[in-house]
Amino acid sequence: MYFRPSCKTVAHPKRVSSASMSWLQERKQFIKALLNNPAAIGAVAPSGAALAAAITASIQPRAGKVLELGCGTGVFTREMLRRGVHPSSLVLVEQDTEMSRDLRKQFPEATVLQVPAQELSRESHPELDGIGTTICGLPLRNMSGTHHQQLLAAVFGAMRPGGAMHLFTYGVRCPISPAVLAACGVSARRSRFVPMNLPPASVYSLTAASA
Repeated sequence: MYFRPSCKTVAHPKRVSSASMSWLQERKQFIKALLNNPAAIGAVAPSGAALAAAITASIQPRAGKVLELGCGTGVFTREMLRRGVHPSSLVLVEQDTEMSRDLRKQFPEATVLQVPAQELSRESHPELDGIGTTICGLPLRNMSGTHHQQLLAAVFGAMRPGGAMHLFTYGVRCPISPAVLAACGVSARRSRFVPMNLPPASVYSLTAASA
């Protein structure tokens, strides 16, 4: 039985080369998206290799499907392929039209959904069935508490029992407030600090409080 929070109001290594993007292409695409919608990006540069390694560190290649939110240029996605996750196990969610189009080209075996992350549900998106882990690259500090509640309900409603959501922030604390976490029955802990990212970032792991 899947955990459904009731929020109270308050790759194989050889595949990586074929799923690559040049440094210049990545920066051009990132800057274009940043100029079009700064609030939806929430960073000054694509996430670096150190952050990609940190946020995906707990993912096991055969641990079920992986849901990635706010994939951007695919930095975290490529790291998961490098770790041995099969592309067909990936469900990639990206709202930006050009970025989602490029994700389909980079990762043709993955499922790409162009939809706001907080609107996801297993009823509307059967591709979410069997999700074991979630990686979140969304600019959570730019989102409202209401959107945070909707996002947690969507993610934990999709994941199997015991699943975890891994996110990062450039701030000094979890970007989702304690009140929202408590209302949704979710707990958060900082799992890693990544000083080598630009800017330095912290990775948090969120689990259902009853898990």
